[in-house]
Amino acid sequence: MLLAPKERYFGLKGGWLVFWITVACATDMTLFGYDQGVFSGVVVSENFLQLHDLEGPSRTKVLSTVAAIYDVGCFIGAIVAFTIGERLGRKKTIIIGTAIMSVGVILKTSSFSLPQMFVGRIILGIGNGINTATAPIWQTETAPAELRGKLVILEMMTNVGGFMIVNWINYGLSFVPGSIQWRLPLALQFVFIFVLFVTVPWLPESPRWLIAHGQEKEAIQILADLDDKPIDHAYVIAQYQEITYGVQYEKDHAIKWSDLLRGRTQDGTKSVRRLLLGAGTQFMQQFGGINIMSYYTPTIMITYVGLSNSMARLLSACNAVSYFVFAGVAVLFVERLGRRSLMMISTFLQLIAFLCISILLKYAIANGSTECAKAAIFFFFFYNIAFAVGMLGVPWLYPAEINSLPMRTKGAAVATATNWITNFVIVEITPIGFQNLGWRFWPIWVGTNALFLPVIYLCYPETSSRTLEDLDAYFRSDPSLFVFRDKDAISSTRPLKYIERENEEVHRVEEQDVVAGKRSSKVNPLEDVETQHHEVGKVQ
Repeated sequence: MLLAPKERYFGLKGGWLVFWITVACATDMTLFGYDQGVFSGVVVSENFLQLHDLEGPSRTKVLSTVAAIYDVGCFIGAIVAFTIGERLGRKKTIIIGTAIMSVGVILKTSSFSLPQMFVGRIILGIGNGINTATAPIWQTETAPAELRGKLVILEMMTNVGGFMIVNWINYGLSFVPGSIQWRLPLALQFVFIFVLFVTVPWLPESPRWLIAHGQEKEAIQILADLDDKPIDHAYVIAQYQEITYGVQYEKDHAIKWSDLLRGRTQDGTKSVRRLLLGAGTQFMQQFGGINIMSYYTPTIMITYVGLSNSMARLLSACNAVSYFVFAGVAVLFVERLGRRSLMMISTFLQLIAFLCISILLKYAIANGSTECAKAAIFFFFFYNIAFAVGMLGVPWLYPAEINSLPMRTKGAAVATATNWITNFVIVEITPIGFQNLGWRFWPIWVGTNALFLPVIYLCYPETSSRTLEDLDAYFRSDPSLFVFRDKDAISSTRPLKYIERENEEVHRVEEQDVVAGKRSSKVNPLEDVETQHHEVGKVQ
């Protein structure tokens, strides 16, 4: 039974409702960033290494696995989100993921043995994988089209905020002896977990998920609440009908996973292509090299530059501040420049950073030059800045935008799973690469970034300033695999044909109301959903 509108969400509507959904999603991403940064301080804590028998070069492989096993848990969590997320809805899935994370934090914080730390990191990862596969979808499906990109990028800014906070905590606690140096940063994850538990339960479910699962009455009420309009407003009804049309179209043309595996992809919605485009952004993010920096910056400073433990932590914290600031810059440009341009700019600058790091470290080692090694510090900072302006947020936004509604949970879960399994590979091989390859480890990442640039330019359509239904319409038009010649496909502004189609639909709904004797003032749309559903086939 629906609550009276004034009783729902403590009376919040419109912008305030979107704000609190953003707070919940941003908290989830802040916790994600905190998790990424916290272990960089743990792995250089003498007490932690002694207690868990991880000291010395002979234990490098074990230490790298302890760090990377978290990403295996995240991968499992993303798969869990794929299997249960579409059944339970966005909210319930996030609550379950947060509860699992609570168990992992308790195990890690209280660890006195290597097996307990392993289990704790896996369980924490499972919860985080569930949440990070779900929160961007929830935000995307409830945000206004004109704010969607900015809000998701803002969440990634808060992700970096979590990373920044924990780096300063790690630096401050480097002066404190004993296990509190690493146990307290792990325990502080409960601050974010608490915020999630008190915000997510009372917020609205995704209206698009509700429509896809036959809960039309609740969906149309939420659409009205999110826009702060009456439920019989022409814009609300047009939104509802357009979403319903998209859902029905996709159901009629959907591909089963068994058919995908067999290569049967003639569905008209380009599901496989969209799935690969979304997952590809996460693959490029990880093989662009970010988690070399996120997990091992203090280790890099100590190993390659010869800094003290305390100074390495201080510079890592300062690096995190610049990282956070430039993540904010991306918020200003994600809609203005678009997803494609930001990814290309970011990838090119990452290439420059790794190229300069490779050259400086080669000369530093060959000539014993501490000046060259110290000069490389600037490019460690520069790399994080380059990553922040594009490849930080777009790979989390793009899969949720590019996939159709019935594939959105699956597409985001596959993309997130791709992130975590490639993340595991990077975190696992990095300490071994440091030990065995020295400066030759760095040119590998020059090559990967160089490969990604033409892929983005040739194959990735723009998603900024489009509604999710615009993108469905684009792929139904059977576009070319190479998009760079199609101005509508790569424009950062919304193509005129989509604006005209939306205006026509709103006008059609208004005309229907007039013909029906101003039906919208006499009939409650919540009681007439079946009639609207019957009319959906006329849309577009």
